[in-house]
Amino acid sequence: MANLSDLQKKVVAFRDARDWKQFHNPKDVSLSLALEAAELMEHFQWKSPGEIKKHLKAKNREVSEELMDVLYWVLLFAHDLGINIQDEFERKMAQNEKKYPVSKAKGRYTKYSEL
Repeated sequence: MANLSDLQKKVVAFRDARDWKQFHNPKDVSLSLALEAAELMEHFQWKSPGEIKKHLKAKNREVSEELMDVLYWVLLFAHDLGINIQDEFERKMAQNEKKYPVSKAKGRYTKYSEL
């Protein structure tokens, strides 16, 4: 299985082989990421929990493809901004552990500022 660095290299190679970097400024890449996330969300819009369960069984491939489009843009954006995904993920999770201690957050959806 490929690690994040390997996946990121594939994404960059794909983009660079097509000479698309010239179009990839932070604004447009962030817009592309948001648009792909919106396409993923469309699969769930207006559906009840039961309908979502059925939809996921019937359209799992399509949902997976939208999620991979989101991942593509995350990997590319992090590369272009010089963000080490693994290091920053670990840092962010440590921050979340402090903001949402199990003793206060378990079983609750409350925002950290209201715990």
